[in-house]
Amino acid sequence: MESRSESKTNSNPRQVRRHSAAKSRVSRPMECARKKETLQLDRNVSEDGSSTSESSCGLSVLKAGRFETRKRQSRVKPVKVVSQGVGEAVVVPQLQLERTIGKRRCTWITPFSEPLYVSFHDEEWGLPAYDDQNLFELLSLSAALSEFSWPTILNMREKFRKLFDNFDPTSVAKFTEKKILSLKSSGSLLSEQKMRAVVENARQILKVIEEFGSFSNYCWSFVNHKPVVNGFRYARQVPVKSPKAEIISKDLMRRGFHCVGPTIIYSFMQAAGIVNDHLSSCFRFTDCNGSCYNQLNMKAEATSLAKTLNQSCTLQA
Repeated sequence: MESRSESKTNSNPRQVRRHSAAKSRVSRPMECARKKETLQLDRNVSEDGSSTSESSCGLSVLKAGRFETRKRQSRVKPVKVVSQGVGEAVVVPQLQLERTIGKRRCTWITPFSEPLYVSFHDEEWGLPAYDDQNLFELLSLSAALSEFSWPTILNMREKFRKLFDNFDPTSVAKFTEKKILSLKSSGSLLSEQKMRAVVENARQILKVIEEFGSFSNYCWSFVNHKPVVNGFRYARQVPVKSPKAEIISKDLMRRGFHCVGPTIIYSFMQAAGIVNDHLSSCFRFTDCNGSCYNQLNMKAEATSLAKTLNQSCTLQA
């Protein structure tokens, strides 16, 4: 028994040594891995300054690139505005056009619209017109819409005024056949049919003036001397013609007018302010309505003043 116990005690140190040797064999690769990690950390620490500088440079390059792209996007490209029939092409910066179109207008007026067309929209289109000469001009220009667009017509407006004596119906009604042929040979962009229609319409306007006192009274009598206010929200709602335009067209044709179809007459009504087709979001919608009411009030005051003067004159007599 004692020998066995001694053998056990003698074998224990050997087992401990073997166990420690196995431990050391296992721990050696772990120590090597730790040493490698520490060496890598030292390298990172030594290269920390350069890496941070490189990363900051990379960020700055990225920021500069983003800033450059923003600058490129924000650059203003020039827009070429070609005035057809008058002079040469004029290059207008897009930003300048956006400044001129700062107010909210009808959607068919865009930043690329010609300035002359924008001013026509802002100052004339939809504003009630009562002057016979102005109404005759707008009727003639509206008849030309079958051949040209509004911007093209407005660019040729001064030329039309010279050809037709500022659209004075009394003067145009006296045009002879020789005068009409000379207008055709002078390089007028209007067709011969349209030129003859302008002359014939001037003659018929003089007859209307004899009957109604003025061409304005005749035109405005169809709407009880008050403009038709539609108040459309979208451009797609604006019609090409209306039942009222068809009535006026039929009456004008009956009186001997030419080139006065319902579409042309509705365009004339829009331009002359007989119909207010400015969109409800456009700033001219309320302006045209306000100017119309002011003119109606002035007319009412003038008529009342005339009545009082007539009554005073009869009393004195």
